[in-house]
Amino acid sequence: MMVTKEQILQWLEQFADAIAQNKEYLTQLDAAIGDADHGINMDRGFQKVVNQLPKLAEQDISSALKTVSMTLISSVGGASGPLYGTFFLRASTAVAGKQELSNEDLASLLQAGLDGVLQRGKAQMGDKTMIDALSPAVTAFTQAIGQGKTTSEAIQQATAAAEQGMQATIPMLAKKGRASYLGDRSIDHQDPGATSVYLMLKSLSEVIGMTSD
Repeated sequence: MMVTKEQILQWLEQFADAIAQNKEYLTQLDAAIGDADHGINMDRGFQKVVNQLPKLAEQDISSALKTVSMTLISSVGGASGPLYGTFFLRASTAVAGKQELSNEDLASLLQAGLDGVLQRGKAQMGDKTMIDALSPAVTAFTQAIGQGKTTSEAIQQATAAAEQGMQATIPMLAKKGRASYLGDRSIDHQDPGATSVYLMLKSLSEVIGMTSD
């Protein structure tokens, strides 16, 4: 199955809806170990992305993702704007000129986004950040398509890996970002960035799942 530009735009809209629906939850998570603004900031940025969707429909996938990146960087405060902006910017470079994506293209998109966040945020697995959900998700997707799984099956496995990674942040000691200042008090709280990553992949899975492979 090829993932179309229309599906990518649907993914962005679905992710924006998920952020809006979970804005208070994400902010509550962030209140425990951060600045209590993750949900608010992400919602503000993705509502602006939604407003851009009619214009994005005229662009190829790479150009659309680059516009998303610039929108998030300019409108989302804190660490989330630069990190998610970097994710979508690097993702855009991996699919230059594409109007639809193969499984391998989608794997490259996700891997490039992950690499960008790793470089920008300097975090590693186990630091209690969005990496703890994003990295295992990308690995799971790449492994699944290598095993001949369909796009839908592969993204479902990636989403499950992201959910496990998100839940795994609860007992972790934060080593990066605002949460790291809390020391042991960061333990027993789920990371908000890992949670929004799970919502991002769940949204992609839902959109791809609407179309049979």
